[in-house]
Amino acid sequence: MEGRDSESAQGQLGLETLDPAAEKRLLLKLDAVFVPIIMLVYLSCFLDRSNIGNVKVAGMPGDIGASSQEFSTAVSIFYATYVAFETPWAILLKKLTPRLLLTGLCIVWSLTTIFSGFITNVPGLYAARLVLGACEGGLFPGLNLYLTMVYKREEQARRVSYLFVCTALSGAFGGLLAYVILKMDGVGGYAGWRWVYIIEGIFSIVIAAVIWFGLPNDPSNAYFLNEEEKRMMRVRAAQRAQYMGSEEFSWEEFRIELKDPKLYLSGAIQFCQDILLYGFSTFLPSIITSMGYTSLQAQYLTIPVYLLGGFVFLVFAFISDRLCIRGPFVAFANIFGIVGYILILCPTSNGVKFFGTFLCAIAVYNGPGLNLTWLNVNVAPHYRRAAAIGLQQTIGNTAGIVAGQIYRSAPYVLGNAFSVGTLGVSQFLILAKWLYIRRRNIEKARIAKGEIEDTRKVTTGDRELDFHYHL
Repeated sequence: MEGRDSESAQGQLGLETLDPAAEKRLLLKLDAVFVPIIMLVYLSCFLDRSNIGNVKVAGMPGDIGASSQEFSTAVSIFYATYVAFETPWAILLKKLTPRLLLTGLCIVWSLTTIFSGFITNVPGLYAARLVLGACEGGLFPGLNLYLTMVYKREEQARRVSYLFVCTALSGAFGGLLAYVILKMDGVGGYAGWRWVYIIEGIFSIVIAAVIWFGLPNDPSNAYFLNEEEKRMMRVRAAQRAQYMGSEEFSWEEFRIELKDPKLYLSGAIQFCQDILLYGFSTFLPSIITSMGYTSLQAQYLTIPVYLLGGFVFLVFAFISDRLCIRGPFVAFANIFGIVGYILILCPTSNGVKFFGTFLCAIAVYNGPGLNLTWLNVNVAPHYRRAAAIGLQQTIGNTAGIVAGQIYRSAPYVLGNAFSVGTLGVSQFLILAKWLYIRRRNIEKARIAKGEIEDTRKVTTGDRELDFHYHL
């Protein structure tokens, strides 16, 4: 009886229409608090992950006696534990609570980064990368799920874009920071690359405190909202009830998602796009050095490349949200990447090759981010979506293992050629997923009109007739 009363009350809230101006003010307030915290967390995460590219050109491999192959292995093994822990952390987010899980992971990876500054041999580097991967594996799925607890489907691409902008900012900020910190070479008897790890790790420890005190477990009752805003959050939650579903964990939802073709098409696209993301973000300083620039020049020359990639992603995500269109934007961004990699591979001047990196950056950040949003908004309820995000990221992030092996030695022809090839494959996969989702929308429409019989075994969540998939 109480359950029916609760459902009835939720249904009544879901029918309520919020004042657009008041809801816009609420969104601005949510963005003002949540977005900076989430961006800082992911910035520190990606900074700690990708700084291995900065320390490589600063002499780390020689100092610890790592060969080119051993260093590539160190880049790759990070993703072994990363992909293994993504789905478990995503499933455990609600049970452990977002604040406890994300703070705990941040503390461990921050300490690991600091201790990386004292590594003296290759096994130590391997160990640090494995621990870092296990911890960071929970962050991206966790933050994505947290965003779905706050924002509606049509509001999400822009907020997910902030995460991927942080990957661009971490590259820009990491390059600038490394350029400054490397000037500390010899201070305290430590090489400059050791100070890169130590200082960036200390920065991440501070971010852990920000998560604990700034990120509420229940966004609808956040400490910074007044009573009227909390009521509006309850109305928004009721309006998203179909999307969010039950609070209780269900293995059945997990099993349903395992049979969803959207998951595997999305995972395959993410794998192709992540080849770019992890290869480009980790090895861009080395790629620029191979063009004839010095190690220090390479650090600051990465900054405008990353900033352009992040800015274009914000623009694409904003338009994608307004139009509720996802796949075509991923495919369009990939065209820039294909042209960029061709310019780098062809016998052109170093200036033209450097221009090519700007074009590559557009595909590097738009592809993974918009593709993830494309899955986010098309899977419901919550635990089905949690399984989808975790599994999609697991499939996609195995690309990190590949990226570490294809970028071995200058001028990185294998890595760049492999990347442009995966972009071509991705274009076909995007088309296949777009056609599949379009077919499902047409099928639902025909069933709703009574034109065909509904023979589907699953009719809940995103399979409900009034749930329209974003193309």
